[in-house]
Amino acid sequence: MARAQKPELPIWSRRVGAVAALLCLAALAGCGKFGGAERPAWRAQAEAACFARNQVVLSNYIQPAGHEIDGPSICGLTRPLKVTALLGGKVLFNSTQTLDCPMVAELEAWVTETVQPAASARFGQPVAQIDSMGSYGCRGMNNQFGARLSEHAFGNALDIGGFVLADGRKIVIVHDWTRGDAQTQAFLRDLHNGACEHFATVLSPGSNAFHYNHIHIDLAMHGMTSTGPRRICKPAPQRTEPPSRKDNLPDAPDIEDDLDIAQGGPPRTQNSYATRPGPSLAAPSVVARAAPPNRVAAPTELHASHAPAAPTRGTMNADGVFVPEGAPADFDLPARGRK
Repeated sequence: MARAQKPELPIWSRRVGAVAALLCLAALAGCGKFGGAERPAWRAQAEAACFARNQVVLSNYIQPAGHEIDGPSICGLTRPLKVTALLGGKVLFNSTQTLDCPMVAELEAWVTETVQPAASARFGQPVAQIDSMGSYGCRGMNNQFGARLSEHAFGNALDIGGFVLADGRKIVIVHDWTRGDAQTQAFLRDLHNGACEHFATVLSPGSNAFHYNHIHIDLAMHGMTSTGPRRICKPAPQRTEPPSRKDNLPDAPDIEDDLDIAQGGPPRTQNSYATRPGPSLAAPSVVARAAPPNRVAAPTELHASHAPAAPTRGTMNADGVFVPEGAPADFDLPARGRK
């Protein structure tokens, strides 16, 4: 028995089905990577703002990569930079680093304000090289498969394994963080403390098992708090002892302010600060008041012609009293000086 054939669909129905299938394929193709995930817009905006404000000066040591890094997945940078040194070549990298503009700008600020002052105070010389363990890399956090993408995936992070001083001395974090001498350990903690003021994330040895041998710094967006952007700084900053004195002299003792004033004597008058004679200050004018009844008002000033003449010639008695020539009554002298 012959099987009944299904009725053939109208041509318009077949065309609608084909169009629907094409639209579905187009939608799937345009979904982006990882089911519609896209690189957050704030990253490209931060790069553009950094260049617009000239926060990074291009040089032989900081050059544009020449092309956008787009993928795999949402990894990449809009305007990546190739960096071989900071501060105009004064602080080298052990290899070329791929970083975004905001990260380069903050690195230069950190090196200027924290790294070099700490090196000069602790060792009497600057840092000449930063030994990097990684900058851009499309990978998950802590290199773990399936983990959330790291800031390294956007060129917004740097892992530092050590430093080289100007005299060639090497400071290796995996060793010197806990086993270096006192000044070296204090130096690394000075750098960690300063990094927590510059970067959004700072993870050093002691933060977790993945950062036992390096310092991780990045500019991730962790949200806002009542005091500003949220920062992650682990381990918590520790106070370090100040650098030892090179001259081996004790520090000056603290002196209380009130003791300083007491030892300084009475306050100086205005004329005591003058280095050459100047016009004298006029005395404040005195308003004469009416005298009480039955009393004679005293003159407000003594006329110059009424003042006794100063003696110019005379003799000195044995008791040290000067006796001028002339009538004693003409001068205002003690009674013992009169003859």
